[in-house]
Amino acid sequence: MMADRKRLIIFDCDGTLVDSQHMIIEAMTVAFRTNGLEAPDPNAVRRMVGLSLADAIGRIASDHDAKMLEKLAASYSDAFYQLRIRSDAHEPLFDGAKEAVHALAGQGHHMGVATGKSMRGLVATLERHEIIHHFHTLQTADRNPGKPNPGMVEAAMRETGAERQDTLVIGDTTYDILMAVAAGVPAIAVGWGYHDGDELRQAGARVLIENYAELAEAIENL
Repeated sequence: MMADRKRLIIFDCDGTLVDSQHMIIEAMTVAFRTNGLEAPDPNAVRRMVGLSLADAIGRIASDHDAKMLEKLAASYSDAFYQLRIRSDAHEPLFDGAKEAVHALAGQGHHMGVATGKSMRGLVATLERHEIIHHFHTLQTADRNPGKPNPGMVEAAMRETGAERQDTLVIGDTTYDILMAVAAGVPAIAVGWGYHDGDELRQAGARVLIENYAELAEAIENL
């Protein structure tokens, strides 16, 4: 990559920047039990991380009617909010994430996030970890079509004025990679999230990295 070439770098949040699986699984467990249902398999919940809430609930509870799905979504949102406001909320940044975001922003790149979270949830997470000021565009599933629809990438490009050839996505699930492919931009997959490397490569990831120390080189080599 030319030293003066500036990109729009769009990060996924859950599973890429932050390890939120424990809170997501706990909130989903609470939501199901609140509505008199058996808690779902944690692995099934983990597989849905990255999708919009409505899509994730619809897949996990596909044998229930629309009214129950609405109740589950509302209960999940309430449960997750209560977990997030606790002082011991367990949603840590992955090792090296903060340093990588700081370094890329310092190089003058436009930074973005595209996530299945709500805007309220995303802002709370980024503020908690004191990295929100690095991001120029925040795209969430309550304001855009959910992944793998390319809408969030396209909205981020419009907001920042970025060209397709200067945009890339970094994510941990096939939903992230397929979103990037649908938008016509390259994707870097991370190996510390919720889908495995073979799936990510098959979905169209250009490269798979195993830690944040590898990210700068991966971006340079795209």
